[in-house]
Amino acid sequence: MKKFLPISKEEIVERGWDQIDFLFVSGDAYVDHPSFGPAVICRVLEAQGYRVALLCQPDWNKPYNFAALGKPRLGVMISGGNLDSMLCHYTAAKKPRTNDKYTPGGEMGKRPDHATMVYAQQVKKLWPELPVIIGGIEASLRRFVHFDYWENKLLPSILESSGADLLVYGMGEKQVVEIADYLAGGASLEDMHYIRGTAYCSKNLPELAKDEYVELPSFAEIKNDKALFAKAYKLQSKEQDPFYGKTVVQKGLKKYIIQNPTTFPLEQEEMDAIYDLDYMRDCHPSYKAFGGIAALEEVQFSIVSCRGCFGSCSFCAIHAHQGRIIQARSHESILREAKIISKLPGFKGYIHDVGGPTANFRHPSCAKQLKVGVCKDRQCLFPSPCPNINADHSDYIALLRKVRAIPGIKKVFIRSGIRFDYLLSDKNLNFLDELCRFHVSGQLKIAPEHVAPPVLEKMGKPGKEVYTRFMRLFDKKNKEIGLPQYLVPYFISSHPGCTLNNAVELAEFLRDIKHHPQQVQDFIPTPGSASTAMYYSGIDPETGKSVFVARNPHDKAMQRALMQYRNPNNRQLVLEALQKANRMDLVGSGPKCLIYVDDKKGGKRFTGKPNGSKSTAGKTINSKFANKNTKDSRFDKKATNKNTNHKHK
Repeated sequence: MKKFLPISKEEIVERGWDQIDFLFVSGDAYVDHPSFGPAVICRVLEAQGYRVALLCQPDWNKPYNFAALGKPRLGVMISGGNLDSMLCHYTAAKKPRTNDKYTPGGEMGKRPDHATMVYAQQVKKLWPELPVIIGGIEASLRRFVHFDYWENKLLPSILESSGADLLVYGMGEKQVVEIADYLAGGASLEDMHYIRGTAYCSKNLPELAKDEYVELPSFAEIKNDKALFAKAYKLQSKEQDPFYGKTVVQKGLKKYIIQNPTTFPLEQEEMDAIYDLDYMRDCHPSYKAFGGIAALEEVQFSIVSCRGCFGSCSFCAIHAHQGRIIQARSHESILREAKIISKLPGFKGYIHDVGGPTANFRHPSCAKQLKVGVCKDRQCLFPSPCPNINADHSDYIALLRKVRAIPGIKKVFIRSGIRFDYLLSDKNLNFLDELCRFHVSGQLKIAPEHVAPPVLEKMGKPGKEVYTRFMRLFDKKNKEIGLPQYLVPYFISSHPGCTLNNAVELAEFLRDIKHHPQQVQDFIPTPGSASTAMYYSGIDPETGKSVFVARNPHDKAMQRALMQYRNPNNRQLVLEALQKANRMDLVGSGPKCLIYVDDKKGGKRFTGKPNGSKSTAGKTINSKFANKNTKDSRFDKKATNKNTNHKHK
């Protein structure tokens, strides 16, 4: 009989265990679902015969609180949760969030800032002799010297600050089994210093030939020269390939951080075995009285079909965490999961997603990657798709057809990312037809991120013309099949390289396509990404050239406000932005204006022609043009509601 893994002393006793082998400390509540890292790692260990219990969101103020489930026999594994704890706690404006989706009832304050570090420090105080292994997204992306946006300073490797014995980076199933087997066999920590996909601290450089490892600028050097942060990022990012990547070394505060080469991609059979484990696909029953776990709602009826991403967007660290080589499950494994989901309580016939970091990546971008790795000095899709790319959606189409044919399944949606440039690289557009006919829930979320060429270049995203072509084809296809379906594009403000004029250009594009986003995303410099290296250093790691960065909160607020220029609360910020950008041609009563002013009422007249060009906008500006309560008859409340879900023209 399937059951939840134990999270209390009583549940351990019920299993008849006198002692657990591993204690897994998690910053999240326990959700036994394959979309939640702690559940996956613990189920993998369980499948290897180890006794594992989870200590979820413990009181971190006293070391003895970590002994609630007893002392484990072999070691303690720690994860801050599915999100970096700082991102979980704070917004892009560095304000405290009001809801934690990974905590029962959304309650805040159930984990500390820098949760992985704090947990490890306390466990080491309690049991200094026990091996402590940290992993998960927070540990993975903070393994080298990194910039913390919320503290606005450079921090040493989390390995050194936490006092942990070993760090697992990337997807950790292979590493944790190898670690567990070593510990069960009585091996020392030093014996495990050769495990791929791990990092450790050492007082000395590794005993390797000089050409067998890459040394990054040290913490002290980077602290004195921000440009070296960009250099360090470039050096280490080039070694994150299992086929040619070398050991990477960096001197921290007192010790060297030594990262072993990354793990090889999972074989399809290995992927299948992980997702075929006996997950309960629900949160632990003890959380139900508190309202459950909100993060489960979005993924409970979703299926992970692949891992990895060769899209390699600069602001995203998924390719650094999961790798650029795509790993996919077999059709048979996915169909088994779909049949299980179709019988779950509360299932209403809708599979919410069959995808991954990028849904339409179901195989490596080219055949050579599984033999020699990904290209070291070029991307698969940027600045344009590689001539060798295998843009073929036939396998994904076949899979989706099989899933939606299962009895009890009414509809299969695709809600994870679609790379439209990859879709357009396919020799035929069969997938677009299939997507529009069967897999869109009325709205398709898509992520062009920006439209200004200098910004897209720093993001590693395709040009505006690629997105506009996709828009036209999407609209044409939906007209052809007679379905009223719409694109919902996502854009990012204040990304490195984005000037105020670039932000105005984006606002004009939103105006022209008649899209008025209710929610927008301001760039957040999270650890481990190329964009964060740009934000901190002001230098593009790839080119070594300077990059404009909007760091001042007010400057960031203006860029963000331009994306929602119709919002009356943003009126003053938008006006200020247009003044600073010398774009007062966009203030007036003309159809192209972002700020509306009724020039029939007379008032202050602006002179001059912005940027030396003629303006068709109204030039007579009422003295109260900056009042956020000034009514814009074009953008009344009824019109705003009517146009929330637009169709691109």
